[in-house]
Amino acid sequence: MSLTSPTARPERTPRRRARRALSALAVGAAAMLVATGCSIQVTSQPDPTIPDDTMLINADRGNPLFDRNFNPYLTNTRTASRWMYEPLIMINPLDNEQTPWLATEWSLPDADTIEMTIRDDAEWSDGEPLTADDVAFTFEMLEEFPAIDIKGAWQHIESIEVEGDTITFELLTDDVPALTIIGATYIVPEHIWSDVEDPSTWRNEDPIGSGPFTLGNYNQQQYSMDKNEDYWQADSIEIQHLILPATNTQLDTVTRGYDWAYSFISDVEGTWGAASDSNRFWFPPIGIIGLMPNHEVAPFDDVHVRRGISLALERGAIADSASEGYMEPAGQTGLILPNQEDQLDPSIPDGGMIEQDTDAALAEFEQAGYTLEGDRLVGADGEQFSFSLTSANGYSDWTRAAQEVQRQLRGVGIEVKLSLPQPAGYQQAISNGDFEVALGGMGGGYVYQAYNSLLSSEFYVPVGETTANNFARYRNPEADELLAELKATPDPERQLELSHALQNIVYDDLPVIGMYYGGSWGLFNDAKFTGWPSEEDPYMAPQNYDSAPLMIFTRLKLANGDDQ
Repeated sequence: MSLTSPTARPERTPRRRARRALSALAVGAAAMLVATGCSIQVTSQPDPTIPDDTMLINADRGNPLFDRNFNPYLTNTRTASRWMYEPLIMINPLDNEQTPWLATEWSLPDADTIEMTIRDDAEWSDGEPLTADDVAFTFEMLEEFPAIDIKGAWQHIESIEVEGDTITFELLTDDVPALTIIGATYIVPEHIWSDVEDPSTWRNEDPIGSGPFTLGNYNQQQYSMDKNEDYWQADSIEIQHLILPATNTQLDTVTRGYDWAYSFISDVEGTWGAASDSNRFWFPPIGIIGLMPNHEVAPFDDVHVRRGISLALERGAIADSASEGYMEPAGQTGLILPNQEDQLDPSIPDGGMIEQDTDAALAEFEQAGYTLEGDRLVGADGEQFSFSLTSANGYSDWTRAAQEVQRQLRGVGIEVKLSLPQPAGYQQAISNGDFEVALGGMGGGYVYQAYNSLLSSEFYVPVGETTANNFARYRNPEADELLAELKATPDPERQLELSHALQNIVYDDLPVIGMYYGGSWGLFNDAKFTGWPSEEDPYMAPQNYDSAPLMIFTRLKLANGDDQ
């Protein structure tokens, strides 16, 4: 499990060698690929019944069978529904780069106004034109049924006006970040959805979208999609069909001949990589995994305690243990590097990286009233410093990280007890504040949203009440002022200054203690299709969910296209 849950980097040979030495201890897929007493070489062969222009994609999963639901606003929708409905702006989660999509251009004449021009060459898959009226209808529907406003657009919009192919959003306040939220919203056809009584419960079993594929054959075990020949980018789509099976175990991922999958697999080189000469992978950093102290629970409201814990950690060992060496240790700025290198405050030492320093850690603990007595760090009451670290059962990479943290903090006299509820229980615990310290994430491609969700006291609620962000329940008036100004500032230079100030707060005050990068786990096979995103060409995160595949589909080419 990462934030959501690395092509290979051969230059990292020392860490890779260490990981390979431990591969016999790996769990998950690797464990299934070992027979009693001997190792089995697993291979992956493409299904000969699947043509070269058809992609077998591990992107959806039945439970255990598929439910026919293609409403892109529902949580249990089929993954491919979000390849049939498109956003106004395509946003790369790695770096927040924005590409015109259903909107050809946009501007902010004022910080409280967004104007967008809707393209005039798009149509719905039933042949009806896609217009600015469809866009306006979509947002009006989301206002009427807030349960399906999954991007939260109406937390920012006051009113909408349409004139020709231009749509204007008047915002509730100066709100530059609203552009990415509005831009990422899925657009649906008015002539279909206006007849739906309640779109928050509608399953949309026969979807009419504007995207590159339409629904083909469907059953509970598998469904297919066919190229939309009238798609506005049809000339850029060389894939003719997609096939999405319902059953996708890790063993299936390695052996079934998938062209594209998204999964962290233990010993990915020895499993996925070894199964086929055409298998590739790219795991770019897409967030930061860290320790999330509950600032409502003593002693974690004391910055000296948070600094002591931070200084006691050797992040390289945690990263290696959690991700088997594929992800790097992370700094304490909240930025994802190198993705956001242009945002980094150069005055922060070592790019924000905190090196392990046990003496400095003990000095910080001493300022908080703790002293080391033998092998125990004790407080004024003579009791050992002990706390519970909460993570989600089944997130094997997070569990390994928690176990390594437990081992390292034992070295400075702290007793860490692991609490591993099921994922739903974990989510409830952090939402309600029912934890002392938890594994969690911070960071993201868009600086404002990353810092706002981490620091803003607008999300603060007392323990026992539910919040959707700022799970650490951190409050800092200076951070709130900086976020408010950043929200209202269209000037890039001032935005950068504010970003630097927020980085320093995260670095100095440690609202969350960063440890290592979480990855986007892209697995590809280039025997049939080439042009996958990579470290050399990071045009999109390699995820095959949400809107990202829409851009990737336009960049893929048939490997034997010249022979077709």
